[in-house]
Amino acid sequence: MNYDSRNYPRKEPGYRDIKERLSDYDEVEKSLSEEEIKTQASRCLDCGTPFCHGYACPLGNLIPETNQLVKEGLYKDALELLTSTHQFPEFTARICPALCEGSCVLSINEEAVTIRQIEKMIVEKGYEQGWIKPRIPLKRHKEHLAVIGSGPAGLAAADCLNQKGYNVTVYEKNAHPGGLLLYGIPNFKLDKKIVRRRINLMKEEGITFECDVKVGVDISFNYLKKRFTAVILAGGTQQPRDLDIPGRSLKGIYFATEYLKAQNREIINETGGVPEELNASGKNVTIIGGGDTGSDCIGTALRQGAKKVYQLEIMPRFPLCRSDHNPWPEWPRIDRISSSHQEGGFRYWSVRTTSFEGNKKGEVKKLHCIEVDWINEKGKYIPVDSKNSSFIIEAELVLLAMGFLGPGPDPFADMLRLERAINGSIKIDEKHMTSVPGIFSAGDMARGQSLVVRAIADGKAAAEDIDNIITSGSMALLKGYR
Repeated sequence: MNYDSRNYPRKEPGYRDIKERLSDYDEVEKSLSEEEIKTQASRCLDCGTPFCHGYACPLGNLIPETNQLVKEGLYKDALELLTSTHQFPEFTARICPALCEGSCVLSINEEAVTIRQIEKMIVEKGYEQGWIKPRIPLKRHKEHLAVIGSGPAGLAAADCLNQKGYNVTVYEKNAHPGGLLLYGIPNFKLDKKIVRRRINLMKEEGITFECDVKVGVDISFNYLKKRFTAVILAGGTQQPRDLDIPGRSLKGIYFATEYLKAQNREIINETGGVPEELNASGKNVTIIGGGDTGSDCIGTALRQGAKKVYQLEIMPRFPLCRSDHNPWPEWPRIDRISSSHQEGGFRYWSVRTTSFEGNKKGEVKKLHCIEVDWINEKGKYIPVDSKNSSFIIEAELVLLAMGFLGPGPDPFADMLRLERAINGSIKIDEKHMTSVPGIFSAGDMARGQSLVVRAIADGKAAAEDIDNIITSGSMALLKGYR
């Protein structure tokens, strides 16, 4: 059957009813039926140059070919093709912003193919049918490799090296492996059972996970040097951007990462509940930062029973459609209304917080804010306070979600005095090696704050570099360092 994209428009799966989903922390996004997925896959064009994977996808997924297999109902073949480039499609199928869809050729004149939804169906059918099962290497090398950090980059590096036959141990400072995937992203976007399912599979494949271990504190460099040929640092970006304004020391002002982690720890039964100071129940909540992390805080606060939720963003609001200065195939810089935004709360753009005000107990009670105008000054846009535009927001809980500055202080990196880049990230060469032979770094820790899909791609690339170095014997590694 031949499909015409004009007769079969893009179809989104939609979300569960708002009232229903605010009563739990289950995933909010629905799934399309198998027949709907086949129809959506059939919208994919026979592109001469498929920008979706050649230009946009950090992993280089073979998207048109995968869609063709789905269209023909060859789901197992589609899974094999998808996983030939991508180790964890069940993660990105839920949380990736779909860079591929932003550069879909069809989107020049129509709406893009629902690539993310197609990948989600493929991988979930793979688990359902038992096609995804432990891949245990037939042969093991003598080398033992350590990965520090079990977020997206660390898991990708560990998986790749394990499949190449190396003995891999992953060290994680938290009680459970998963990093950002387990502790940072809300359950209503990425169910923690999905993360644990993959990690359990990796354990069956031979990877060892050592949790509650702070490398550089609980174990030393000498300990690692005696046991491992190389070490990969994949600790992510741990230092959130702060807001140095009057009143910052008041109680009730926290980083968004602390807040989201507290809720996720309760969900995975790691604690007896969310601490009172990090519980939005009955409180006016203000989130400073208009990105995805801020949106995650909105959804979490509403589920906790917040009285009111505000989200402030200093940048102006993006347009609803591409501007002339943002042509295809660039990533469309448009206003995106997340599932959390649909659930409630108030959003403000071009707003700067000037100070916090508290009560006699030292608890935050108000935010003093002012609107800003973005002025072009010598080719650079700067915010200028707008006259007579100041206002006050009442809040008993303030969450800072303004991005990250880099990995921050790290006991292991600091002990070795690893060189840092200007932005504070761990400095690496073209082979992912740091200033100390045998110590590598990947993901946000080395590249700066980015997307999960980019972290996975960089972890995979680092593993390839390490394998090439070991097999070629071209460089001195950890055991040769003195």
